[in-house]
Amino acid sequence: MSLPTGKPTGKKTKIFDPADGFAPLTDVVEITDATVAKRGDRWWMYVAGEAAGHEGIRLFSASLPVGASLASEGWTLTANRNDPARIALLAGHESSKAWDLKGGRHCPAYVLGWDAERELWVERIYYAGGAANLWGPYTIGYLEWDGEYWIDQPESVFVAEENWEHGSVYEPNLIYAKGKWKMWYVAGSNVEDYLVQGFAESTDGRNWSEHKIFIPAEEKVFDFCVIKTPHRYEAVFSKVWLGKTAAPASTGLWWCEAETPSSNFKDWSKPRQIMDATNCGWHSGPWKPSVRYEESDPNANVCFLRWRVCEGE
Repeated sequence: MSLPTGKPTGKKTKIFDPADGFAPLTDVVEITDATVAKRGDRWWMYVAGEAAGHEGIRLFSASLPVGASLASEGWTLTANRNDPARIALLAGHESSKAWDLKGGRHCPAYVLGWDAERELWVERIYYAGGAANLWGPYTIGYLEWDGEYWIDQPESVFVAEENWEHGSVYEPNLIYAKGKWKMWYVAGSNVEDYLVQGFAESTDGRNWSEHKIFIPAEEKVFDFCVIKTPHRYEAVFSKVWLGKTAAPASTGLWWCEAETPSSNFKDWSKPRQIMDATNCGWHSGPWKPSVRYEESDPNANVCFLRWRVCEGE
C-alpha cells in the first residue's frame, strides 16, 4: 500500500508491503484497503488484511504517534495487548459471523455521524461483508465505537435491491453532511467485470433511501471517496481495468469537486486525472483511495491507496 501527495502528481511511498514483512509482528500475511481518520489527537488507519490463524479477511488498525501530523511514514500496526508479536483484531465476530465471517470483512470506511433515531453522535466503520465466499456476494454493515471497543452488529444494514446491482454491494465510502449519511458504493462484481457506482442516503446510517446509479458501469469507477474541505467538497476516485488487454489511459486516480456532496455526478466538476496505471516495478493501477488533509496545513493532502501488484511481483 502506498500514497501519492498533491495534485496532479506526487511522491509515492510504500507504507505496508508483504514483500517487506511486518516486523515485529510475525503473523500478518497482508494489509490492504485503508481508511484514515483523525480521532482526538491521533491519526488512525483502519485496514483489511489477513493474519495467520484467523479465518477470512479481518479488520486491523495502525496509528501515528499521539500529536503527530498526518504523514506517509511512522505508521505502526496495533499489536495484540497480550502478545506483541501478533496483530490485534479490530473486532470479533460474536454477533456478525452469520453475514461476514466466511467471506470476510472488506473495504472499511470510517465516518462520524448523527444517528437521528437514537439522537446521538456515533463513530462507525462501514465495510462489506461476505457471508459465504471471499469473492462475494457482499452486503454492507458496520462496527460501532462504544467508547472502549469497536462492536460488531448482528445484521448488515445495506443490501442489493435493484436489478442493476447484480445481487452484491461493496466498497462503501461515506460522509455525514447536510444532516444525512451519504454513501457511494460499488454494485456488481469484479469477476463479471461489471462495476456500477451507486448512491444512497440515510438519517441514521441504517435505513436507506432508494438506491440510484451515480456512475454507470462503462466508466469502471471502483471507489468514490468524498471529503469536506473548508470551502467545498472534494472527491478522489479510482478507475480500474479488469480486462486481459493493456489498461487504457483512463485507468488510474481522478479528482473532482462540488459545492455540495451531490448524488448527481453532473454536479461535480470535470474530473482531472492525477495518476495513471503505469507499471512502476512494485505496483500499477491504484484502487481504494482514502484522502485526507492535514489540519495544520490545508494544502497538504495525503491519499492512501491499495495498489494492484505488478505481474511477476
